[in-house]
Amino acid sequence: MTIETPPPTVDAPWGVALFSAKIKGWIDRLGTAWVEGEITQWGVSGGNVYGKLKDVDDDATISFTIWSSVRAKIPADLAQGARVVALVKPNYWVKGGTLSMQVFEMRHVGLGDLLERLERLRQKLRAEGLFEHKRPLPFLPHRIGLITGKDSDAEKDVLRNAQLRWPAVDFRVVHAAVQGERAVGDVISALKTLDADPEVDVIIVARGGGDFQNLLVFSDEALVRAAAACTTPIVSAIGHEADRPLLDEVADLRASTPTDAAKRVVPDVAEELARVQQARSGMRLRLTQRLGTERDRLEAVRSRPVLANPVSMIDSRAEELGRYVSRAEELVERRLERAATGIAELTGQLRALSPKRTLERGYAIAQLPDGTALRDASSAPAGTPLVLTVAVGSVNATVDRG
Repeated sequence: MTIETPPPTVDAPWGVALFSAKIKGWIDRLGTAWVEGEITQWGVSGGNVYGKLKDVDDDATISFTIWSSVRAKIPADLAQGARVVALVKPNYWVKGGTLSMQVFEMRHVGLGDLLERLERLRQKLRAEGLFEHKRPLPFLPHRIGLITGKDSDAEKDVLRNAQLRWPAVDFRVVHAAVQGERAVGDVISALKTLDADPEVDVIIVARGGGDFQNLLVFSDEALVRAAAACTTPIVSAIGHEADRPLLDEVADLRASTPTDAAKRVVPDVAEELARVQQARSGMRLRLTQRLGTERDRLEAVRSRPVLANPVSMIDSRAEELGRYVSRAEELVERRLERAATGIAELTGQLRALSPKRTLERGYAIAQLPDGTALRDASSAPAGTPLVLTVAVGSVNATVDRG
């Protein structure tokens, strides 16, 4: 079997062994390569390690083998969930027809590199405004959605503390992987499920802490964007103080622990009852004080003499009114008397000046035919008709100058 073997045809096909040998030859020529990923499977058998390495961004996985002779050279704390870089060489097993990667070196990804990548993503999402809008949590949620690992301490802490605070609280729990290769997909699916439930008023994502690398799932860009797209308020209760996962940034509220999340989301029935009682006491005190003040004010008004004997005020005012009426009558009579005297005097004066009085003494008024009074004899030549007005009546006359 050599590389110069003629190409296969339908009439001269290669055997499986030859084809497998060709594949192995091509793969062997690839040499070694450094790759980065997350360990999603780690099993030890006969001193050798058999595992799987998943891409941190895409859906791609490779199998790897660490022989016992190499295992002593790698960190002893490597395990499932670790983010690593490995020097691998593809190895095709002809007999079984399988491809795996033989590991020559494996080490943790540098913490500095991870933090740098995380910070770049943080700045990118912040620039897009994903961290800005924070929705208020409902005072008393009708139903609380909880995303957590099945039978986890985080689940027990949230449920126990919430029920201690408000026994009637209602939860819809969706279990999801909170680390490993399934975690991102599980949590995103759970978020969509609870966000679509119209009875869920708030969603808690809870995990009981963990090391930095195990919590990287909660900084996954797809998961963070899914949380930002939810219309239901989200509480992040990852429980890790030192390194804040990006879910903490996009959530509407960050709780330090699952227990803290229960306390922040569910009001304490005892505290609320105490506040109600305190409010009632305050209202009762203020109402009693107000009634007492008004009662004292009413008593003060009722104790006044005018209210004790209302008729007395009328009697005193009646006497005063009588005096005013008598005085007014007297003043009116005097004024009328003075007015009558004045009228008599003016009447006498008017009569004294009246032309009729002059006529009564024997005088007459001569009027020309046009009605004007004759004042000058030259104005009435002989023969001019005149009208002579006397005290009583008038006579006609003609001017005669004989």
